[in-house]
Amino acid sequence: MGAFEYQALDQRGRTRKGVATADTARQIRQQLREQGLVPLSVVREEATTGVRIESRRRIGTTELAVVTRQFATLLGSGLTVEETLHGLIEQSENHHTKATLTGIRSLVMEGQSMAIALRSFPRSFSELYIASVAAGEQTGRLAEVLERLADYTEARHSLRQRVTTALVYPIILTVVAIAIVAGLVTYVVPQVVQVFTDTGQTLPVLTRMLIAFSDAVRQYGLWAAGFGLLSLLTGIALFRRPGPKYALHKTFLVTPGLRQLSRGINSSRMARTLAIMVGSGVPLLAAMRASTNVLGNRVMRGALERATEEVTEGASLSRAIGKSGRFPPLLTQMVASGEASGRLAPMLDKSAQAMERELESRLSMLVGMFEPIMILLMGGVVFTIVLAILLPIFDLNELIK
Repeated sequence: MGAFEYQALDQRGRTRKGVATADTARQIRQQLREQGLVPLSVVREEATTGVRIESRRRIGTTELAVVTRQFATLLGSGLTVEETLHGLIEQSENHHTKATLTGIRSLVMEGQSMAIALRSFPRSFSELYIASVAAGEQTGRLAEVLERLADYTEARHSLRQRVTTALVYPIILTVVAIAIVAGLVTYVVPQVVQVFTDTGQTLPVLTRMLIAFSDAVRQYGLWAAGFGLLSLLTGIALFRRPGPKYALHKTFLVTPGLRQLSRGINSSRMARTLAIMVGSGVPLLAAMRASTNVLGNRVMRGALERATEEVTEGASLSRAIGKSGRFPPLLTQMVASGEASGRLAPMLDKSAQAMERELESRLSMLVGMFEPIMILLMGGVVFTIVLAILLPIFDLNELIK
């Protein structure tokens, strides 16, 4: 039995797309006719390689968490993997998700393990996910492992949303502030100041500076914006290279403010990844190697790779990561406690939660500080512009008197 992607017309003449399983394309067409659809095309998905499906589709983080949770629930109720996949395919409303699950089910029905089937879809399932599923299959605790993976996926997505939400407001406020000042300087100031220029009076220094700045913005503003955009794109391309990217990430770790944020985000990711894999039965060394992929900071990634080598030589995990000096002391202490008590996975999970709370608190504090600072800056700029406009009026009143 294989997976087929089809296109068909319904009774209202609308095109419908989907994926169904059968032995032949002829059976798919028959199924479509029984549903009152007119088949237009039926194409077999190459599920054994996953290339055709995966090249165009990827299960999103939110959808993956939902599917994983449903998988664990159905599997825990006593259904087989094949029956569980069939149930997920039937109730899935997302076309991409349904196609991916259909490809996985086809591979499982051919006799391959769940972990091997997931490897055909690397864009949807990470090495962490695949390694944890493999460990769950080997230990007979697949449902429990999937529950852990669902918790992990939801927690990571929630952290990413909180960080993004915290950064959106300052960015919007900055853009609006720049737009307001640009509008004042390029449109309002020239029209108002022109009145004083026509009188022939000697303008105050502040007013002359404002006029010069306004003229410069109007004449060279587009060129400056283009140069800034070009510099930004050049910088992005430059920092994608290994050397400059490593230097930038090292700068993050030594800059006050950025240091705590960068280290907190990466350390919490690593701790959660280690917790889910160790708790699922994955060997510590394999879990550490997989955890390097979730570290976005190249300096911390290199530190974890060296720590992995030290653990291979017989060192403890707490000593290895503590020696690097790149990870928070809280993580090192919690790991040491977990190793001593034989509860490494729960302690890693608790440390991840603690670091995430600290990270959220720091972000809230920075955003709270940014708002009044930005308001003061905006107030200062607007006050300067208004003062530069009012000074000639005061001088003109003095002349009239």
